[in-house]
Amino acid sequence: MMKFIFWSLLCINGVLLAYSQGMLGHFKDNEREPARMRNQLNANKLVLVAAPGPMALDAACIEVGDFALLDAERFEARLAPLALGDRQSRRNVVAPGPATHVVYVAPLGSKEAAERKARELKALGVNNYFIISEDSPMKWAISLGVFKSEAGAQALLASLVKQGVHSARLAARGTQVYKVAFQLQDLDAAARQTVDDIASSFAALETRSCK
Repeated sequence: MMKFIFWSLLCINGVLLAYSQGMLGHFKDNEREPARMRNQLNANKLVLVAAPGPMALDAACIEVGDFALLDAERFEARLAPLALGDRQSRRNVVAPGPATHVVYVAPLGSKEAAERKARELKALGVNNYFIISEDSPMKWAISLGVFKSEAGAQALLASLVKQGVHSARLAARGTQVYKVAFQLQDLDAAARQTVDDIASSFAALETRSCK
């Protein structure tokens, strides 16, 4: 009997010691394990936070053009605050220019033949001519005048016929001009809007996907 009492007291003392050290928790305010866990976690205060993602990007590469040279310099200067670095480049673009109208004598096959024809023209009172000597389909032709309007070319042709020049011809000829286009890569929405705003202040531009 004494042994039972001894061991019972020893166990009670052990439990009391463990409680006093906080090893069994504190049971005040009806605290139970589930409640204690809820208080520790503050479940009602948990908020799901989405991880920040990258800013949305526009088309991988857009091209803005085509600029005359001076306009290209102005556009590039206004792009400078965006600091695009390697994401910005420029390329030359060959664009069709306005057509011109040429009055000419067809190619004569050689320098000697062209010079002989030129002497004939001069004898008829035609002093405004030019022998074309560069390599082209018009080599050794004789240009008699170049006009922006067809009406001006027709007037010269009629005048030449009156002077006895019956070998003159008239043809429309296209010209080429060199312009500049800018290629811009990996723009976010804000940068794209800035580019569009700048481009809108220039006339006759096109924004397209890079080739």
